[in-house]
Amino acid sequence: MTPPATVPEDLLRELAPQVLGIVVRHTGDFDAAEDAVQEALLAAARTWPEDGLPDNPRAWLVQTAVRRFTDAYRSERSRRRREEAVFRREVPGAEAADRDDTLVLLFLCCHPALSTGSAIALTLRAVGGLTTAEIAKAFLVPEATMAQRIGRAKQRIRASGIPFATPAPEEFGPRLQSVLHVLYLMFNEGYASTSGADLHRVDLSNEAIRLTRAVHALLPEHAEVAGLLALMLLTDARRPARTGPAGELVPLAEQDRTLWDRAAIAEGTRLIATAMSRGAVGEYQLQAAIAALHDGTARAEDTDWTQILGLYGLLERITDNPVVALNAAVAEAMVHGPAAGLARLEPLEARLAGSHRLDAVRGHLREMLGEAQAAAEHYRRAAARTTSVPEREYLLTKAARLGSQLRRG
Repeated sequence: MTPPATVPEDLLRELAPQVLGIVVRHTGDFDAAEDAVQEALLAAARTWPEDGLPDNPRAWLVQTAVRRFTDAYRSERSRRRREEAVFRREVPGAEAADRDDTLVLLFLCCHPALSTGSAIALTLRAVGGLTTAEIAKAFLVPEATMAQRIGRAKQRIRASGIPFATPAPEEFGPRLQSVLHVLYLMFNEGYASTSGADLHRVDLSNEAIRLTRAVHALLPEHAEVAGLLALMLLTDARRPARTGPAGELVPLAEQDRTLWDRAAIAEGTRLIATAMSRGAVGEYQLQAAIAALHDGTARAEDTDWTQILGLYGLLERITDNPVVALNAAVAEAMVHGPAAGLARLEPLEARLAGSHRLDAVRGHLREMLGEAQAAAEHYRRAAARTTSVPEREYLLTKAARLGSQLRRG
């Protein structure tokens, strides 16, 4: 073991889905396996700072989780038969602990036996490591409702006897839409955290990219898989310029584009060009094409907003997503003026009620119109609604700057 040290939280977060995949494969019980893995993570947080980091942290967690799993069955006489079955199995050795079953776990969570919403929620919890509260926020439902949904999904998997194995290629279709949606949400939460003090959760976005690469390797000719990977790479390429020296948020138009990851942009651009040449175009390809247009310009003022607006129009027809419509309103303002953009926001009032994003965009467009007081008020409303600390500080700074201009005027 290495000398005693603080347990690296990122390491535990990275290992959690890998360990869960191994324990589920070994025990066949998703729900109980998740509880056992959580206990193993807590044990690591308690013992590693004193004993030092194990030479093979994943193997340590796997063995601890399996022991906790069997201990749980020992204490329940009503499950004696299952206890005996568990005891007949050996604790996984180093070879088993070294395999990464995260991708298998991903497809298990997205099995057709589950509804799409339940599959996405369960995968974000088990593979993405998001809390129930974070998932509830992404789905715009109460936390208690989401906890019940995740619980029912785990019970459905246990009752169905779904095998823990990578599906055959012909079985990918029914699961793939959920898999891609999960990876998309996982990446978004990592790139732009919806809550907390950090703007990014790099471990989460990196894991989403890693898993999407793995899916792309399984299905190299699938255009939407390639489109999603391209979108992630083209978006993540801007991350080095998204924060200033003090960690403050820097909007796209003000970023130092020399800091962008050119290798990631080149790879993403190649992927989306190839994907869109294959015929039918899906939502991830369209989003990647928009990202490529942003990334392909050396200056913000050179952005081809007319083409971006056209792509958003196609994306709106495919998805009917209010957030897409919100982004389309910004593109409309850049092409036809802020008044036109504001007009496109009116139908979104009911669909985005309570969302800070609507007020943030209203503030931006009012500011473009020179309506400083109205813009500042919208920025303050948006700041009061967001749970992201960097975003709140950015919006309050915008409001304060406009207030200062009004006082000077």
